[in-house]
Amino acid sequence: MKETIGISTSGIPGPKSRELMQLREQNVARGISYALLVFASEARGALVEDVDGNVFIDFVGGIGVVNFGHNNPAVVEAVKKQADRYLHTCFMVVGYEPYIRVAERLNQIIPGNFPKKSALFNSGAEAVENAVKLSRRYTKKTAIVSLESAFHGRTLMTMTLTSKVRPYKFGFGPFAPEVYKIPSPYCYRCRFNLTYPSCDLRCARHLEHFFAYECPAESVAAVIAEPVQGEGGFIVPPQDYFKVLHEICRRHGVLLIIDEVQSGFYRTGYRFASEYFQVA
Repeated sequence: MKETIGISTSGIPGPKSRELMQLREQNVARGISYALLVFASEARGALVEDVDGNVFIDFVGGIGVVNFGHNNPAVVEAVKKQADRYLHTCFMVVGYEPYIRVAERLNQIIPGNFPKKSALFNSGAEAVENAVKLSRRYTKKTAIVSLESAFHGRTLMTMTLTSKVRPYKFGFGPFAPEVYKIPSPYCYRCRFNLTYPSCDLRCARHLEHFFAYECPAESVAAVIAEPVQGEGGFIVPPQDYFKVLHEICRRHGVLLIIDEVQSGFYRTGYRFASEYFQVA
């Protein structure tokens, strides 16, 4: 692979990428969107070379999942080593040590000074779906509250929790029942036309109003929130927002789910963005 960025073709996309795009349009469902008209051939570090030999800087990283860069030697070696042993058994049928070790390490680094257990899932949406299932099972309650401007995924439940109507929700209803929205801590466009800190975190304390006028706390299993809203516009709440929200939830026997699919694993500096807000 070439080691510097550069354009080799007379235009973008090149002829091989155009050929693959025609093949894609014939065979891949239109619901799978695309951002670029080029197709990767190789990648290393922060660089991606397309099938026509053009080399680009990758500012996307698989939408924030290639944290160590493409083809990191240590990661590649670990994958090769594991592939030589076995690829899959289904942990629920035949267990294996790496799953347990990953869970053990996660339990060590996840915020909170209390015993923890972990479960691994295939995607962010699946993790959120299971967080909802667990909260309902544990509390024996059904309602879930999410925030305006939230993004939690594109499955039925996570799309219901999401607030971004276009492109994620438009035309895909009806949605899952027993899901409600409260205002986000969006100081730049405050729903209450107030200014922090004189607002006294009205957005967080609105949860009490919601319990009184929209849905009683006795019916609410959990509130789910992103520490930093990504799709909503990279919204960072005031420092004490989650402390107030957490206190209200605990007082009413409601769980607080922190969705760190986009903000976890050092993407905001700390391992988890919730560490900035000192909640677990």
